Amino acid sequence: MKSLINGRLILPNAGGNFKIFAGALNFDEKIFSIGEAIDGAEVIDAENNFVAPGFINIHIHGANGFDTMDDDLDALKKFAEFLPSTGVTSFLPTTMTMPLEKIYRALKRIRDGKNFSHGAKILGAHVEGPFIGKKFKGAQAEENILPADFELIKNFVDVIKIITVAPEECGLDFIDRCREENIIVSIGHSAATYEIATAAIERGANHITHLFNAQSAFHHRKPGVVGAALDSNAIVEVIADNVHVHPVAQRLVAKVKPRSEIILITDSFRACGLGEGLSELGGQKVFVKGNVATLEDGTIAGSVAKMNEVLKNFCANTKLDVASCVELVTKNPAVELKIFDKLGSLEVGKAADIVLFDDEFNIKKIFIDGKESTL
Repeated sequence: MKSLINGRLILPNAGGNFKIFAGALNFDEKIFSIGEAIDGAEVIDAENNFVAPGFINIHIHGANGFDTMDDDLDALKKFAEFLPSTGVTSFLPTTMTMPLEKIYRALKRIRDGKNFSHGAKILGAHVEGPFIGKKFKGAQAEENILPADFELIKNFVDVIKIITVAPEECGLDFIDRCREENIIVSIGHSAATYEIATAAIERGANHITHLFNAQSAFHHRKPGVVGAALDSNAIVEVIADNVHVHPVAQRLVAKVKPRSEIILITDSFRACGLGEGLSELGGQKVFVKGNVATLEDGTIAGSVAKMNEVLKNFCANTKLDVASCVELVTKNPAVELKIFDKLGSLEVGKAADIVLFDDEFNIKKIFIDGKESTL
């Protein structure tokens, strides 16, 4: 048993909203109690750092030189082992629009990776493509884009948690079929009109992949996917790296959308954590300079941001308090994935996935199922 003391505990209040509390957090593999330290327990001094649930990243391609699409189970393992240094204790490895056989191999590795004993937990996969639109393909390879067909993914319904599609390219029955299998359908890489996007949201495609990026923009006469996202109860992903989404746009999202409908993501690729230079995404060359990654034609590619960094940015840009912002990387993804009974908050009986960070959002300690991870 461990007793974590002297921390600023980020806990749900009686109404379920995250607030900061004092007290000891007692845990082994799961959280045992909150309040007084337990006699005889191993005492861990939090040194006045924030103590939060482990972060959950639902859209991330890679980091530290490794990528979901690498044909190597060990690469996925090393990817998972890097993420605790960013505050992430659970994640959805995210696939790219590549040849189907390569996507299938990635999904098989993700299925096997659920049994890893070290690193961030793999909760399943986010399949980004190949059922997307060509106009807003972004950093996805056009030659691998396919019409939506549930038969092509039916053997992986146990692995796929989120699938990104362009609703103008897929029938509403595809959305129905995915929802029958509890797969979250997300609108992304889409040129859909406001009307088409709204119809898809009402049908069950109630999630938006990286809001503002690779989708029809808001115009006062053509509201597009962005307008449909903001004018509905759809859950929106935001890459708060200050590159993909301007601080003002982040602030507007926080004003328009209820906090429960916002999830922060990194959308990072293998260059995350490696610094500047030449990298690769989906078989395409990517050039990293500072915190900006671009394809050869100048298209902004995936980010190089870490989860603790996007959390810091969103807090600074929106002026929301730290505890409230933490919900966007813990409670909200857990609720949407229907695992909030196990993860996503520091409550008795839940997994002891715990992250300690300071006022600058530097990760100080992290525990996964009660075991401290090496940073």
